Amino acid sequence: MIKAVIIDDESSTIQVLRILIEKFVPEISELATALGGKEGMERIRSFQPDLVFLDIEMPDMDGFELLRHFPDPGFDVIFVTAYSQYAIQAIRFSAFDYLLKPVDTTELKHAVSRYLQHGKRSTDTASRYDHLMQNMRTNDSSQFTLSIRNLDGTIFLALQDIIWCEADGNYTCFHLADKKRIVASRPLGEFESLLDSRQFYRVHKSFIVNRSHTQVFLRSGHLQMSDGTMVEVSRRKMSEVKAWLEY
Repeated sequence: MIKAVIIDDESSTIQVLRILIEKFVPEISELATALGGKEGMERIRSFQPDLVFLDIEMPDMDGFELLRHFPDPGFDVIFVTAYSQYAIQAIRFSAFDYLLKPVDTTELKHAVSRYLQHGKRSTDTASRYDHLMQNMRTNDSSQFTLSIRNLDGTIFLALQDIIWCEADGNYTCFHLADKKRIVASRPLGEFESLLDSRQFYRVHKSFIVNRSHTQVFLRSGHLQMSDGTMVEVSRRKMSEVKAWLEY
């Protein structure tokens, strides 16, 4: 069972989220709350949670500043925010979860389910937080690096090193420029929604390719990639892919 803390500067948001958790998330057996970042910092230290629902914008201490006080946290974080799209993209690239205000019940349940999939008391929160801060300092989202979480931990990938991605059930296999293969415990559709479609395109239900590593569109309906792989393009996407490649 999960010990969780809600940290927000709005008491109404805390109350709504608390009601949703108590009603729809039985996996959370102990729940504490804190009003604002400074109180939240003390609550984390005294309560020792597994999971923190953390607001980003708080006047006394924002969520990012709060996390800097925990260089080796024994908890994972789900951000709860109405923050900018740029920040949300940085959060997603860094393999943190988030919930948009007002919180949707289904999204809440899915976020907790994803947390459980990776196990309680994540050992890589600190490294993912450092990675998040690095992405937040980048002025161009195309320069973000991508956090890939799997059963072995977290791996950070530069986008230019990804040649193509392959669906494997609820997992995604990344084929990289150094010939390595990395398996992520998230489905291909999640990465399709995350990666910039100007650079990455889902050419088939099972494949996403990186334009920079695409060498030629063959008459057979395959894309020849820089690693020598022939990636199939679905029939219904032929014209779309040609336009995307500016043929």
